[in-house]
Amino acid sequence: MAQPTQPLLALSITSGSSTSASQQLNMPSQLNLLSAVTLAALLLHASGAPVEDTPTDMPAGEPSGEEQAGPSNLLSVSPVWHAVLGATKRHQKEFEDEFQHELKYHFLENYKVSSLPAGCPLSNFSKEACLHRLAHGLRIYTVLLKHVEKEYPGNLICSVVKYYSDLLINLSKDKMRNPEQVTALTSSQEAQLLGGLDHLDAFQRKMTAHSILRQLHHFLVDSKRAITKRENTKARMADRLLAPISFYNQKFKDEIIQKHL
Repeated sequence: MAQPTQPLLALSITSGSSTSASQQLNMPSQLNLLSAVTLAALLLHASGAPVEDTPTDMPAGEPSGEEQAGPSNLLSVSPVWHAVLGATKRHQKEFEDEFQHELKYHFLENYKVSSLPAGCPLSNFSKEACLHRLAHGLRIYTVLLKHVEKEYPGNLICSVVKYYSDLLINLSKDKMRNPEQVTALTSSQEAQLLGGLDHLDAFQRKMTAHSILRQLHHFLVDSKRAITKRENTKARMADRLLAPISFYNQKFKDEIIQKHL
């Protein structure tokens, strides 16, 4: 079985700086807005392609929910999505580069983590329920990223995702009717999530770390799609309700104008 030939997302430093990129990123908790945006820009630039939200399970004939752009205050059009998805999308190339294409990306399907959170289905779920699943799921992934960082210290994807996950959680809570129900995981819950991962052998630990990043990308793509669909549906319903009012207002104005001619 092939062994890693280079650290995941290692940066090539050509300047004479004595501080490596990995050393600068060993403390993600100190990541501020400027550094997070810079890291996201590096990853997006490195990918050389726009973010493509590939569905993980799209039934035939099912609308994606992304057919129209909505008002800028909608969660689904927040630029945070582009930043975080740009980072997670980069993972496939990094995986294939690390293993010199001896392992295909779909090989990670053999290493699914049982504790991964459920996403929001495209139907039979309210927007409120989807927002709660997004926030809770991001809490779980933030903990699981500790395993990724343990296998790949200084991981750029982890640094970017952790920062923007906090933003997405806060943005989601702003849209909720009951944001107080979103709580942080307890220390015992975190220990339970990570407890079984240290008992794996070296290769399995690395595959599990890669699988976490792969499934995180799918979780974000599906969450964005589900929330977009619900926000667009709500906007279309509002437009249909306002249409008759606008029609009669215009008709009333036209009648007044005719009387004064």
